[in-house]
Amino acid sequence: MAQLIYILNGPNLNLLGKRQPEIYGIETLADVEESCKNFVSGTRFNLKFKQTNAEHQLIDWIHEARTEATAIIINAGAFTHTSVAILDALNTFDGIVIEVHISDIKAREKFRHHSYVSLRADKEVIGKGTKGYIEALEILVASEV
Repeated sequence: MAQLIYILNGPNLNLLGKRQPEIYGIETLADVEESCKNFVSGTRFNLKFKQTNAEHQLIDWIHEARTEATAIIINAGAFTHTSVAILDALNTFDGIVIEVHISDIKAREKFRHHSYVSLRADKEVIGKGTKGYIEALEILVASEV
């Protein structure tokens, strides 16, 4: 039976490919979604790929994933650095959590260095561009989940 992975994307990622391409690249979020779906094709995994600019929506999707998903890959965007509420929601999830960031948040402005998400994440993939999503999927495909 197929296992479900939620790939959750936070604020401003809907502008991927248009917003600061010198930092985030020219690939769109639709391109990332297509690459991820192609990668899991033929594996034991299916994807639910979502994006929102609303903190409460990310929290609701994390709650939903509790009963549906084996793993969550999350790029919480700026909420990474501010949201204890997202951390609390992730702490209710029993599966694997992988945090993804397109840019290297540790090499950017000081306020971006702290991640609430990393306090729950089992793995982090940071600064690998949009290929970081595929790296996160590689980790899951190779895992025993």
